[in-house]
Amino acid sequence: MNRDQLLFGVAYYREYMPYERIDQDIEMMKKAHINYVRIGESTWSTYEKDDGVFDFSTLLVVLDKMHAAGISVIVGTPTYAIPSWLARKYPDIMAETQQGRNRYGARQLMDITHPAYLYYGDRIITKMLEAVHNHPAIIGYQLDNETKYYGCASPNVQIAFVKHLKQYYQERGGLQQLNADFGLDYWSNRIDSWEDFPDVRDTINGSLACAFKKFQRSLVTNYLQHQADLVRPYLKEGQFLTHNFDFEWRNYSFGVQPDVDHFAAAKCLDVMGCDIYHPGQEDLTGKEIAFGGDEIYAIADQRYFVLETEAQAFKNWTPFPGQLYLQAMAHLASGAQLIGYWHWHSLHNSFETYWKGLLSHDFKANPVYNEACQIGADLEKLQPVLAGFRKERKVCLVVSNECLSSIDYFPYHGPSLNTVKYSEHLYNDVVRAYYDALYEENIEADIRTLSDERIFDYDLLVLPLLYTASDEQLQKLNEFVRRGGHVIYSFKSGYADEHVKVRTVDQPGVISEVTGCTYQLIAEPRHVTLDGSAELNLDDVDSTLSDFLEMVTVDAQRQEQGDVTVLARYHHQYYQQYAAITYSQKQGEGSATYIGANVPKAVIAKVADYVVKRNQLLPERVSCKFPLIVRSAVNGQGQKVHFVLNFSCQNQSLPNPYGRCRAVLTGKEYEHGEVLELKDWGALVLQELN
Repeated sequence: MNRDQLLFGVAYYREYMPYERIDQDIEMMKKAHINYVRIGESTWSTYEKDDGVFDFSTLLVVLDKMHAAGISVIVGTPTYAIPSWLARKYPDIMAETQQGRNRYGARQLMDITHPAYLYYGDRIITKMLEAVHNHPAIIGYQLDNETKYYGCASPNVQIAFVKHLKQYYQERGGLQQLNADFGLDYWSNRIDSWEDFPDVRDTINGSLACAFKKFQRSLVTNYLQHQADLVRPYLKEGQFLTHNFDFEWRNYSFGVQPDVDHFAAAKCLDVMGCDIYHPGQEDLTGKEIAFGGDEIYAIADQRYFVLETEAQAFKNWTPFPGQLYLQAMAHLASGAQLIGYWHWHSLHNSFETYWKGLLSHDFKANPVYNEACQIGADLEKLQPVLAGFRKERKVCLVVSNECLSSIDYFPYHGPSLNTVKYSEHLYNDVVRAYYDALYEENIEADIRTLSDERIFDYDLLVLPLLYTASDEQLQKLNEFVRRGGHVIYSFKSGYADEHVKVRTVDQPGVISEVTGCTYQLIAEPRHVTLDGSAELNLDDVDSTLSDFLEMVTVDAQRQEQGDVTVLARYHHQYYQQYAAITYSQKQGEGSATYIGANVPKAVIAKVADYVVKRNQLLPERVSCKFPLIVRSAVNGQGQKVHFVLNFSCQNQSLPNPYGRCRAVLTGKEYEHGEVLELKDWGALVLQELN
């Protein structure tokens, strides 16, 4: 595959069609400039109707037809939905979870570590590859589909977890140290024999629970590596392995995936892939497209695949005119090389009947399909300009699966005791608030994990809810500041060590060395707002706090020396003497900003703007804000390319903030300061000419 080729296509399921129409489908695909389809990942039972009875004829028909039409194919391994005969033969192949054993019916309910699942999964993959791997239509393979551990806490998984802990603590003090690290003396949870290790599904110990969550995530990493090892020997020159990672789901893609460590699991892939779904119509903002893309791009430092995104989908997602086009440009702006719709046609029965594709149930051309035709044509024009596409960012949002799990067990919202199990992960609420604030301010940010040493190559790190981290990790962040880097911390940062054990010092512990502030008391704010300072004017935004505040005090000596500034205090009868937001910067060093409460997104945006401007971190940043979003890259010729995106139902305009530019798709040239006009839900791609 040409690494600069833009791929545009769909998931295609001949097996789901109510009648044979592949020739008509291909004809319509060609009109839409579709140049690839993804097939195969959903239909194990079609290829193996009974144990050992294989038939890949329908797959081969699609490969032959697509190749004849000049359409490339990505083949998915069909292991994420098991056939009924396998569930009947091995009932315990269904995962045992917190709620008990899953029942057959939906997809992705099996135990991915079960020996029978692995045996039969390996067999269907091998048989499929033997049947298709020499086919010239294939450009790559997708491993499984949105793989997770599916809540699996089966006995074999728990046995493996205990072995993992035993190995980890073998040279670290054994059970004595484990009891100390996890605080297991509490409520007689102490373990003095590995044989006494209890079922962890109902543990009341957050340290143990978070360790188990981390281990469960490693199951996904191991499983994808297992499939990669199985498929890779069949690859031809130029072919790739990919996978479609997804994100926390809130009826659309939202935040950090709680059940997969994307940063670890991606290491077995050649090309990063993901699935991004987002609100539509009046709720289309582009934030989910950007969030998912910025994480996936940063993991591999190269362009990525959006293997699934929406076409029509739900009734509240059916795009307004222009929105499908805008969405495609937004994906490209974050670094997508492939845009794939789920899916080509709407289904006529079963679970996803009304998750509609490019075509509706009548298979006829429609406004969404017609807009896709325009997208496909324009991608061919954009391809040479975007060749060698790369991002050059100075800001990084730092996330952590371990922090997500720890906030699940020690939430900042609701009672201090975790008596309520949340269906949504509160960690992501704060992560998205910080990310969305940057996005709306047109501050582009990569998304990386705390364990990635590349975070120290940025100028500014934004670290929401860094609740659990080792002393070593926090000291590295301190040293980053001393070397001239800049950090923004949220509340509850630095609180617990890597075992989710609360530190015994004034909070925020290790990072107080650079923040110059500490606190002892916390509270749930009611009717509390913020009083800004001369340096941080908050008069024009709603600063009402929610859920959590810390009663922060600053180091008096450092404040007197001018090293620490209080940017905001609490507007409240009893909390007004405490700081809410502080900024610390010693001469010759970087800065550390500490936000000691759950503040609204508008306040986060004000703080980020303050840090960026005070330290002159982004001299080329445009002055416009959401709904006008500008995202930039550099192409292989060293030319800057800018995507100007209008996420509103109103026409928008702005003076060209760059030098002489050319609109790639129209050829019109603009001088600096000349007005750029964008229609409602419009998009403009500019190439700098100077």
